[in-house]
Amino acid sequence: MAPGAVPVLHADAHVLAVDKPAGRLVIPGRTPGEASLREELEAALGRLWVVHRLDRGTSGVLVLARTADAHRALNVAFDRGEPEKTYLAIVRGSPAAEFRVDVPVAAGRKGRMRAGRLGESRAKPAGTTFRTLQRFPAREGRPDLALVECRPETGRTHQIRVHLAHAGAPLAVDPDYGDPGPLVLPSGAVLDRTPLHASRLALRHPATGEPLVLEAPLPRDLEAALAALR
Repeated sequence: MAPGAVPVLHADAHVLAVDKPAGRLVIPGRTPGEASLREELEAALGRLWVVHRLDRGTSGVLVLARTADAHRALNVAFDRGEPEKTYLAIVRGSPAAEFRVDVPVAAGRKGRMRAGRLGESRAKPAGTTFRTLQRFPAREGRPDLALVECRPETGRTHQIRVHLAHAGAPLAVDPDYGDPGPLVLPSGAVLDRTPLHASRLALRHPATGEPLVLEAPLPRDLEAALAALR
């Protein structure tokens, strides 16, 4: 376990991968006195370089580099879209069994992103494929919900959240792109954060080139929500 009981998924001289808890910032933010996950890990493990980020409310696989060389190699891989990323999300609505969103993502207001238009100068190409794993029809005042697997092919800020909202299936709780929540389930379980989890990341090790597959189990809050829905 890493400091603060953050589970370590992989550690060697070049790469550190952890299971990021929901509610933690990856890098220092604007809140005075709030330590970021990177700072906490660095205090115990030494210098770390952030390779990619997860939103505060998102949990799951987070990779950091332990050397400058590894950082450069991983940055190139992520820029090329080589790592295979899989997320799990609880969304509103009853989406199709499989669907794809190819919509550019552009900066919006107050730190938010938005669906852009082809040819728009500030919009960056983005593509995500989705597969609906389970549907939970509306009942007892609860809306239609579904568990969806998300595979982003690019790494734009808030890409999955923007694409889900564009497809009419926003995250069950999302203060920026959908309903701010919280969502109270009939069982009494409360979902009060963006239910998005980075469950799997497959990439090449930056030093050896060997395949490195990292997986993080669903956290307790999402497990409890799904158990209540089932």
